[in-house]
Amino acid sequence: MSSRIVLVVNAGSSSLKFSVFRADDAATLQLAARGQIDGIGTRPRLRVTDATGSVVVERDFAVAEVRGVKDAIRLAGAWLHERFQHEPLLAVGHRVVHGGAQFSHPLLIDAEVFAALEQLIPLAPLHQPHNLAAIRAVREAQPQVPQVACFDTAFHRTHPQIADLYALPWEYYESGVRHYGFHGLSYEYIAAMLPQVAPGISDGRVIVAHLGSGASLCALRAGKSVDSTMGFSPLDGVPMGTRPGALDPGVLLHLINQRGLSGADLEKLLYRESGLLGLSGISNDMRVLLESQEPRAQLAVEYFVHYTVKQIGALAAVLGGVDGLVFTAGIGERSSVIRAHILQACAWLGVSLDTAANARGGPRISTEGSAIPVWVIPTDEELMIARHTLLLIISGKGGHHVD
Repeated sequence: MSSRIVLVVNAGSSSLKFSVFRADDAATLQLAARGQIDGIGTRPRLRVTDATGSVVVERDFAVAEVRGVKDAIRLAGAWLHERFQHEPLLAVGHRVVHGGAQFSHPLLIDAEVFAALEQLIPLAPLHQPHNLAAIRAVREAQPQVPQVACFDTAFHRTHPQIADLYALPWEYYESGVRHYGFHGLSYEYIAAMLPQVAPGISDGRVIVAHLGSGASLCALRAGKSVDSTMGFSPLDGVPMGTRPGALDPGVLLHLINQRGLSGADLEKLLYRESGLLGLSGISNDMRVLLESQEPRAQLAVEYFVHYTVKQIGALAAVLGGVDGLVFTAGIGERSSVIRAHILQACAWLGVSLDTAANARGGPRISTEGSAIPVWVIPTDEELMIARHTLLLIISGKGGHHVD
């Protein structure tokens, strides 16, 4: 196999992210470009950087040119063809938010798999349709190119059943109301990196904090997920940019019965208007809040730290102790202030912060005398998807993995 291209696609409601990797004869992947089309349907804009982070192209488009995911795929495809016209497209790997209870591994997408993924739309109504729209658009444009689905839920299928139950009548569990967990591709990448970056804890009990606009934590034992803070949906757990995190169901009953909110109203409130944005009234961006002197901005930061620490305590109890902590994702990787606040509140675990190392961004940010080592490890979900995609293609193992 000469050098060919593996394309990774992550489609959302208003944006399309993509990454291009070169795969050589030794099945080694090298990043060639990362791109994003923002403002789909409103103010479309294409921006692409190369492997060094230098901007390759930056261009605005008319709304009529990019009304949906299909248009974005066509636009990105045209740019890719022009840029990599002498390097054949080997396969396309997709981030698919929900694999349900049945899909525990990446798999090649055929008509049967696509139909099964459509059945999961009610479990992720704001994400799954866009993921599937991208798959459909690629299939229409290049039907001969293999496509691979990589699931954000799959890594958590190693949970013991007790961690996936809700205390509801059993019929709901059997119909799919259960704890799924998300950000699985990120946690899988971190678990794969631990033997290289922090071998002393890779086989132990590790809590990984994926802190970004979407945020969650995961408890790893010997590199396997045993529990996580997101549950049935990406709304649960720690507060996020625009999502509330853990919420008493009684609040929802009150909003429906006393305030007259509809299902659509609740969906908008919980996915778009809550979290850091709702609390601060200013922004969902942690950088903006940290710079603000407004009391509610500071309160939102304190709330984020408080509930993240609370979840660390819960996962430590599930694991029966902690051998290491890892920070990753946008806030986790870049905000030394948030890391410091969280770790100061975790002093009861025996954590001792190395202030200088934390300011540098790690990789290890705990002192030598710390009872528990703490690391900052950048995540790379796109590379994880590319690896899965390439492995499936070269192995010829495209069969369904169903639990």
